[in-house]
Amino acid sequence: MCYKSGLMISFFLGFLTFLGAFFRCRYNLSLEIVALRQQLGVLKRKNPRPRLRIKDRVFWILLRRLWPSWSNVLVIVKPATVVAWHRAGYRLFWRLRSRPRNLGRPGIDAEVRALIRRMVKENPSWGAPRIHGELLKLGFEVSERTVSRYIQRLSPPNQTRKLWAAFLRNHREVLAAMDFFTVPTLTFRVLYCFFIIEHGRRKILHFNVTENPTGPWIVQQLREAFPESCPYRYAILDRDAKFGKGVTDLLASGGIKPKRISFRSPWQNGIAERWIGSCRREILDHVIVLNQIHLRRLIRDYISYYHADRIYDSLEKDSPAMRPVSCKPNPSARLVSFPRIGGLHHRYDWQQAA
Repeated sequence: MCYKSGLMISFFLGFLTFLGAFFRCRYNLSLEIVALRQQLGVLKRKNPRPRLRIKDRVFWILLRRLWPSWSNVLVIVKPATVVAWHRAGYRLFWRLRSRPRNLGRPGIDAEVRALIRRMVKENPSWGAPRIHGELLKLGFEVSERTVSRYIQRLSPPNQTRKLWAAFLRNHREVLAAMDFFTVPTLTFRVLYCFFIIEHGRRKILHFNVTENPTGPWIVQQLREAFPESCPYRYAILDRDAKFGKGVTDLLASGGIKPKRISFRSPWQNGIAERWIGSCRREILDHVIVLNQIHLRRLIRDYISYYHADRIYDSLEKDSPAMRPVSCKPNPSARLVSFPRIGGLHHRYDWQQAA
């Protein structure tokens, strides 16, 4: 009770101080700010990393939303730390909302898992019913559905990987892949980003954002991405329910054969998965998305940078748009940098000396 009353008193005094600032002259207020900054600098030298409580973190997260110049006055924390606090709050928010109400089915014992792996390895032609029958004869009580799910989680044989890699390599000029990834906003809403990427030069053919990814919405995106005469003959997509019959029928009508990846096998759509990782590391991990319009502008700026400037290892150190080599024109030329995506990345080129 004493703790709550003390917290209310400190909040009330802080609120009165905030109101009093509007009735003081600008000269006295500026001097007080200078004095407080000097004292804060002394305290920071004495304790470089003070411990912040949860209410302190909530204060800075709210201030970031209300005041555009919030980062100019940060002393005890860095702007990236405030962004990390928001990410942690998002994870906590959805962890609380997604926590299971019951414990679910009991897990499989380690002995049973090891035995299933051994049977799959020694008998490649056996399916879940055959393995389940052998387990029952050995005295293990486990359902056939559980055995089937565990077999699907096992890594495919090396031969399967080689065949899939050969298919991707031999058809890369006529292959396109599509996928979704999610981005949280400042208010903990979830936005779904849909994109289509070609395998040949890794170009992004289409991109859009929505809060409700439905089948008709995906069909409209495919109409915009693939014209009537396009060079693509295969489209890689996962087994998400959003890619329903309407999506596959539209692809087939345009002469594009849909190729669904195996269950829980994101490695089969590696080009799309790697682009998602690059997009997160190079821009989304450095900002807090405000809304759908903000996210669409950020990703389109990134795609422009990705096509024209970003070097890709698999393209022999070239960009998807085939960036030309810029040689030094003369000894007096100087190297200049051009900021990209708000200064997160730069492009370098030679410039004639004035």
